[in-house]
Amino acid sequence: MKYTPIIGLEVHIEQNTNSKMFCGCSAEHFLVKANTHVCPVCLGLPGALPYANEKAIENTIKLGLAFTCRIAEFSKFDRKHYFYPDLPKSYQISQYDLPFCAEGTFNSIRIRRIHLEEDTAKLQHTTVDGKKVSLVDFNRSGVPLIEMVTEPDFHDAESVDVFLKEVQMVVRYLGISTADMEKGSMRLEANISVAPGELPITELPSYKVELKNINSFRFLKKALEAEIKRQTEALERGERLIQETRGFDEKTGKTISQRVKEEASDYRYFPEPDLPPIVIEKTDIEAIRHNMPEFPAAKRARFAEEYQLNNEFIEVLVSEKSKADYFEEGVELGKKVGLSPKFIANALVNLKLSENMDVAAFIKKLYEETKVAYATHEETERAIHAVLVANEDAVAKYKNGKVEIVGFLIGQTQKELKGKGDPKLLPQLITSQLQKK
Repeated sequence: MKYTPIIGLEVHIEQNTNSKMFCGCSAEHFLVKANTHVCPVCLGLPGALPYANEKAIENTIKLGLAFTCRIAEFSKFDRKHYFYPDLPKSYQISQYDLPFCAEGTFNSIRIRRIHLEEDTAKLQHTTVDGKKVSLVDFNRSGVPLIEMVTEPDFHDAESVDVFLKEVQMVVRYLGISTADMEKGSMRLEANISVAPGELPITELPSYKVELKNINSFRFLKKALEAEIKRQTEALERGERLIQETRGFDEKTGKTISQRVKEEASDYRYFPEPDLPPIVIEKTDIEAIRHNMPEFPAAKRARFAEEYQLNNEFIEVLVSEKSKADYFEEGVELGKKVGLSPKFIANALVNLKLSENMDVAAFIKKLYEETKVAYATHEETERAIHAVLVANEDAVAKYKNGKVEIVGFLIGQTQKELKGKGDPKLLPQLITSQLQKK
C-alpha cells in the first residue's frame, strides 16, 4: 500500500532582547558563567512576581505579521504545568487558547499559531568527583521564546527543510533573533504520522510521533527520513503505532523512543494569575506593520524584475539583509559611474571584492578596475581552457544540467587572469567552450 507522510512543525526561536521575559536579568546566556544572570523571578522562588517584556511581545507580533497571521487584540499568558529539573516553578508561563498570532500562511503552509513563552533552564550532564551528575544552569531560564506551530501540511523532508530555512531568514531580517541553531537560539521539533493512501488525505491518523532535540537542518532531514521509514515499515507489518516522543541517534540512523507524548489536558493549563491580560491596540499593530522590512520572497521577485539577475545571484544576495542592502546601495552609486547591477552583483557573488570595504570604496574599486585594459580574446580563451581542464567535475555538473556552475567557472577564470577578464565577455566564452566539451 502507498503511504503518505503527514508532518507538522514546532519552531522555537529564542529572542535577542536585552532582558528576560518576566524579569530584568540579562537574557545573554551563551558561554556565560553558570547561574550568574539570575534573580528570584527566573529562579522561581516563592513570592517573586513576573512582569512582561514589552519588546518581546512586539517581536512576536512582527513575526506573526511576516507570516500573515491574525493578531489578537486581547491576549493573555497561561501556566503550563509539567515536572522537570529545568523548570524551577514546575510550570512554564506560556500561552494556550489566546496566542498573540494565529491563522497565518506561507505559500501553501498554514501557520496555526505563533505564541510567546519563557525558555527553560539548561541541564548540564557532567562528572564531579568521579560521579556522573546533572547540573542546572538557570541563565537561560526566562529568556523570551517564540513558538511557531504549523498545521500538518508537509509531506516530505525536503519541503520541511526549505520552509525552515526561509523562517530562519525572515527572523534574521526582522532582527529579533540570530536564529543560530548551533547556539540553540532556533530549535526544531516535528510531529510525524503516516497515512495510508495518496494525497489528498481526508482523515489524519489517530497518532503522531514528536521528534525532539533537533539542532541542525541536516540532522532534521535525516531524522524525518528515518522516522517515516520506521512508521511505514511498522504499518506494513500490521503494527499499531502509539503517540510518543522520540529522539534521533545519528550513529545508528534510527529514532529512539523517549516517553509517551503528553496531551494538552496533561499540562493543566490555566490563566497566569500574576500577569494581567494583554490588550493590543489596532494603531500599535499598524505601527509595527508600517516598520516591517521587505522580506526575502519579495526581494527575490523584485531583484529578478528590476535588476534582471539570475537565481544564483539573487539567492546569495538575499541570504542576508545586510548583503541585500549593500548591493542596492552599490547599485545606486554605480549608476553615477556607469556600472550595471549585473556587473556589481557578479563582483559581490563571484569575486567577493567587497569584504571589509564600505560601499563607496567598493564601487570606486570596481570603477577603477573597469578602466584597466582587459585580457585579449586569445588570453581569455587560454585561461578558460586551463580552468576547464583543472575543473572536470564542474564541467560534468554543467553537462548534467547544473548551469549555475558557470558562475564558479567565471570566478576561477578571473583568478587565472588576475582580475583582467572582461566580465561581459567571460560568460559567453565559457558557455561556448562548455558546449564544445
